[in-house]
Amino acid sequence: MDAAGAAQVTAKRLCALLLMITAFCWLRSYAQTDLTLTAKQLFEQERWQQLIALLEKAPRTSADLNYYYGIALAHEEHWQEADKALLAGQQFAPRDKRFPSELAGVAFKQKKFGKAKQDLRRALQLDPADAYANEFLATVYFLEGNLEAALKYWNRTEKPQIVEVRSVSRLRVRPALLDHAFALAPASTLTLDELLTSQSRLHGLEIFPSYKFELGARPDGNFDVIFRAQERDGFGSNKIEALLRMFGGIFFQEVTPEYYNLHGSGTNIISLFRWDPDKRRALVSLSGPLKGNPNWRYHLGTDLRNENWTVQTSFTGPSTVLGGLNLRREGVNAEIMRLVGARLSWSTGLELSHRDFRNVFAGVALTPELLAEGYQIKQNAQLTYELWRSPERRLTLASGATSQAGRIWSQPGQSFEKLQGTLAAHWLPQAQGDDYEMQWRVRAGKTFGQVPFDELFMLGVERDNDLWMRAHVGTRDGQKGSAPLGENYFLSNWETDKNTYSGGYLTMKLGPFLDIGKITGSTSTPVTQIPNPQNLGSQKWLFDSGAQAKLKVLGVGVILLYGKDLRTGNNTFYATVGR
Repeated sequence: MDAAGAAQVTAKRLCALLLMITAFCWLRSYAQTDLTLTAKQLFEQERWQQLIALLEKAPRTSADLNYYYGIALAHEEHWQEADKALLAGQQFAPRDKRFPSELAGVAFKQKKFGKAKQDLRRALQLDPADAYANEFLATVYFLEGNLEAALKYWNRTEKPQIVEVRSVSRLRVRPALLDHAFALAPASTLTLDELLTSQSRLHGLEIFPSYKFELGARPDGNFDVIFRAQERDGFGSNKIEALLRMFGGIFFQEVTPEYYNLHGSGTNIISLFRWDPDKRRALVSLSGPLKGNPNWRYHLGTDLRNENWTVQTSFTGPSTVLGGLNLRREGVNAEIMRLVGARLSWSTGLELSHRDFRNVFAGVALTPELLAEGYQIKQNAQLTYELWRSPERRLTLASGATSQAGRIWSQPGQSFEKLQGTLAAHWLPQAQGDDYEMQWRVRAGKTFGQVPFDELFMLGVERDNDLWMRAHVGTRDGQKGSAPLGENYFLSNWETDKNTYSGGYLTMKLGPFLDIGKITGSTSTPVTQIPNPQNLGSQKWLFDSGAQAKLKVLGVGVILLYGKDLRTGNNTFYATVGR
């Protein structure tokens, strides 16, 4: 056979082979299409066992076949096989929202709520408006007890519809005041913003140490909102609680009479009387909703102090005395606070005070400007704003800023401005409850002009101070002045708490903490450089670490802590009540 004949034979054979391959592919496609149609019919007829028998040994080479097979297995409660089939189908169609939604259903049936939420979030990434996925995810969060997250996703489908709002606790607060505190209303859709606004108003009343909203399901698919709360009323719910509140600080030579919710009006009277010869103090404050409106709150107060200070470089061991004095200060103040929705609040107020210093030992630190005496007027302003909230992760990030502008009629007169900023994070890492809780707060302050001695910032644990470095005690031998003082500061407080006991009238949390801070004065000369250490601040960065126990006995808080100064090695044991 010549070359031309051989080429013709080869061409015929290739054509025949191509025809055979085409016919095979067509027949296979036809068979696969027939299989898909049969499987779809069984799926629509909900004949799950026959569908499983049809597909368990057949080649499932499409997303639909794996979907039908996975759903059939799920209905027969073959959860692991169903999960594998749906995952295989998802490989064919990674952007098909049916697969993550059904995978979530399989995980939900096995009570794997974490995986169910993960799959539903993926489904919502593919289609954020999918009503089924939004309602399903809301239901999972609701069953976990995370009402905020549930509302976030329910609200996308204009749910839940509430019929009535009711309280199951026997409360003495006036019903009209409580009703105004609730931003939610019956016969409407409960929104996340309404829930958060209601919580903000209730917190502002300062008479509910703990409370929560629950949803009670009704047969028609709607809900009732149920309010549960513990209420502070009068001196206490019983004599033991009243005595503990009043005399909880008796070992610190102080009593704290408190009367809450006067005549059910949300008006509170808080007082403190301390007869410690080195830290005498009398404080009385009156606060309540302005004209019965929980969005507005007024505060009136007076604060009288007579304190002995020994300013020194350490609360323990060898210490250099930098100065000493007796401070007498009398002040009255008035403040108005406004709650604006769930995220924003602001306040403004005035304070009129008078100070004088006796038994002054100026030493090397107390300058004439610090010892300015006379009357002072100070304007206060504060703004707090919630920057970010993630209900799913139970994480919030909030910010705050305060301004204090003062004028002293001394000889010569002095003016000053104190600015402070706060950034705070709060995280509950578990899906429900508060078994673990983490808090981190960063604060910074700066002054302008010349502040008097009692307006200086202090970093240390002391009952009258809120800038805690928990391995630096603010008193030595009963007198204040052993913690770093200054005009400008930075402070970071981090802590984690674990519930260790809860029962009856006692709860306890235990966890570690880490404090980082620095405080400076008006010059850069360190206090360790003698002679002329004008600066009362730390100059160097301070690092404190340790552990603390938070106890609550009949609603009264007690903190026991052990701290270690990582720079000097000093150890601290400290206790306080009512913080």
